[in-house]
Amino acid sequence: MKEKNYLVIMAGGIGSRFWPISTIDCPKQFIDILGNGRTLLQETVERFKDICPKENVWVVTSEKYATIVKEQLPQVPSTNILLEPCRRNTAPCIAYAAWRILKENRNANIIVTPSDHHINDGNEFRRVVSTALDFVADKDAILTIGIKPTHPDTGYGYIEAKEDTCSIDKYSIQEVESFKEKPDRETAEEYIAKENYFWNSGVFIWNVKTITDAIKRFEPKIAEIFEQMYPIFGTEKEQLEINESFPKCRNISIDYAVLERAENVYVISGDFGWSDLGTWNSLYDFLEHDKDGNALVGSNTTLSETNNCMIHTLQNKKVIFVGITNCIVAEHNGLLLICKKDKENIIKKLTDI
Repeated sequence: MKEKNYLVIMAGGIGSRFWPISTIDCPKQFIDILGNGRTLLQETVERFKDICPKENVWVVTSEKYATIVKEQLPQVPSTNILLEPCRRNTAPCIAYAAWRILKENRNANIIVTPSDHHINDGNEFRRVVSTALDFVADKDAILTIGIKPTHPDTGYGYIEAKEDTCSIDKYSIQEVESFKEKPDRETAEEYIAKENYFWNSGVFIWNVKTITDAIKRFEPKIAEIFEQMYPIFGTEKEQLEINESFPKCRNISIDYAVLERAENVYVISGDFGWSDLGTWNSLYDFLEHDKDGNALVGSNTTLSETNNCMIHTLQNKKVIFVGITNCIVAEHNGLLLICKKDKENIIKKLTDI
């Protein structure tokens, strides 16, 4: 039943690797990065439209972005936009949403997703998510979606699955052996040579009792904060109490807090054209290229003797590129980035965002 399905979108990140189009005032999840007329946040909500009712969509974001979220997602009830007074990583973010949903429906099945990823095949993605929801509905199971690697990427975390497999419909679900940090190139090549390694998509599925019980077990101090606030959730006192108590939460990811410590963790593999669009180079890899290897977002550009570049210009200014090779070029609101693709890691250090 769709009425039991809830979506939690984590939308509080600052997108620092996508300067200049992503800044602390308007991070990448609120921007039309792909030039298709929709922001990544709007795309995220759209891809779940047949999974859960709009009144079951929740967004956790910074209080700084409350107005942007309301403008971009008018279909989401304002009471479902949860505002963090400070950044405390994904475990407190997920805990807040979980206890808030628990107050509304103690039988809820929850999907947790980042707000800044892109999916090519929405129909296949929804089939995978629906299968995952069926799996966790009556099980004490923590499920994550794994992506079969297509190349030895050093920018993603990896999931090592156990060899034993169960199948639901055409999809395989395996117990997780371990989570792996972002590897070096040699280690990544070793991972993709095996059949039981997946990229960690950061999309999680569980029922509300499973995740609240897990947080109580592994992060009892975080659980205690939201247990104490439980009676005032949904009242005018909620935001005042969140502002006071949320900063007391430990700054820790859900991966470290729960997934790497729990025994009941599973992975379902998906093949639907996923990218986390985390860097300019990942956007370059994701987009189609012209005959000279250029990935282009923006129509008012002319290229000559330009090769293997990532070019993002959506500001309606005429831009001409001549003799540029292996560069990232991005322009937004009077800010301009010109960077060699292999120097992208320096961008974050040089920008004041």
